[in-house]
Amino acid sequence: MPSSTRALAFFALALGLALSGCATTVSSYRDRDQSEAMECVLRAQEAAWNRGDLDEFLTDGYLQSPTLTFFSGGEVSRGFTTVLEHYRKSYKEGGKEMGRLAFSDVETLLFGADSGIVRGKWHLDFLNKSQVGGLFTLVMQRTPQGWRIVHDHTSVDEKR
Repeated sequence: MPSSTRALAFFALALGLALSGCATTVSSYRDRDQSEAMECVLRAQEAAWNRGDLDEFLTDGYLQSPTLTFFSGGEVSRGFTTVLEHYRKSYKEGGKEMGRLAFSDVETLLFGADSGIVRGKWHLDFLNKSQVGGLFTLVMQRTPQGWRIVHDHTSVDEKR
């Protein structure tokens, strides 16, 4: 094989390897971007909650659909309206204090381009009652409105 042909073959091989590495890099950037986008939904919810804006907490985080599910305390709530009413009853009615919400130990796991889970810990500090917290697992789906929670499984740490 002439040296110019060998050089061209080597260049083609090097270019192919470089491009395959770029594809992996682009994919990992895309995954990181989607993971960050999913976590941003939680951070926006955290901010809305801490402003006392329960409606924004729900509408910017949860899928507004009858297929939304929320599992907590042995109870199952189905549908956005039902979940909204659950939150209003638990944290707003009768002048209840919403407390200060913080999420920690947040981990994201993508299942594909349009779905994944976010899991971690939640904590509520109140001025006039005991603190509460626990664990959560959120199944999220990318929609035209952005990432939204389609299933929420939240538990309370009874040892607190």
